[in-house]
Amino acid sequence: MILRHSFIPANNQRLANLCGPMDSHLRTIEAATQTAITRREEHFKVEGAKKGAQKAMEVLQALYEIAGRDIATDHLQLMLVADTPLAEDEDGRPLLSTRRSDLRARTPNQSVYLQNIAEHDITFGIGPAGTGKTYLAVACAVDALERNAVQRIVLTRPAVEAGERLGFLPGDLTQKVDPYLRPLYDALYELMGFDRVQKAFERNALEIAPLAFMRGRTLNNAFVILDEAQNTTPEQMKMFLTRIGFGAKAVVTGDVSQIDLPKGMPSGLLEVRRILRRVKGIAFTEFDSGDVVRHPLVARIIDAYDAQQTPRKAASAASHTDPANLQ
Repeated sequence: MILRHSFIPANNQRLANLCGPMDSHLRTIEAATQTAITRREEHFKVEGAKKGAQKAMEVLQALYEIAGRDIATDHLQLMLVADTPLAEDEDGRPLLSTRRSDLRARTPNQSVYLQNIAEHDITFGIGPAGTGKTYLAVACAVDALERNAVQRIVLTRPAVEAGERLGFLPGDLTQKVDPYLRPLYDALYELMGFDRVQKAFERNALEIAPLAFMRGRTLNNAFVILDEAQNTTPEQMKMFLTRIGFGAKAVVTGDVSQIDLPKGMPSGLLEVRRILRRVKGIAFTEFDSGDVVRHPLVARIIDAYDAQQTPRKAASAASHTDPANLQ
């Protein structure tokens, strides 16, 4: 398919910003849409499959509208992974139009995810690495704490990927579990700053703990996040969900393609997706490679692994859900 378009009235500065240094933006669009783009002054021609050519032309048109300034490479990459045009704030940054205007999403699924968190007491975010599941959940938790919508944030995850067996690790309990909770600390430090995180810990407004520590508790007026939920057993998942008290909100995140439980042990995340799918007040958001907001190669790597390992993943899922495999 061949599409042609002329940007009139022609503006040399806008055209230069649109194309990028040494036409780098055009090459990025070509690689992402599998098309060939040529231009002569303000006249552009896009050649490729129908879907890719249309996507490339839509991105070119959207870029020209904002080409009054330099266009950042990461902004272009986000436009390429999004299925709908990205709104912008005054500084030209991607902006999500939700009830919480200070929270931003970079893809449509992330927008749905944030809306689900805002509107439901329990939200599940399921998908591959790099889709922002944990980061956005922590951002929502920090936002809720600063607005006094909750009194504290509780972040938890299975301390060890396969069964929480901490005894062989050196050090005291804190030193044993810290490596497994570090991604949560990193997100908090980025969103709140080191000093504010430390003060939140001091006044008990912030808690990070292994999942095993949640047993027997009732979490009222808290924003609770369970990360790496694919490595919970059904019993652990049920235990966590029944900790939720009055005035609490919970977010559960996980990647069902990276289950590290021992063979034959069912995944609590796979089971809960089947059991609670239609329960009122609970929302599920499914992410895919199109929501990856890291380097563009990450999405391609995920797609390549999915294409290669589909039979293996199906067998793995069966071994984690079929009671017959538990014998």
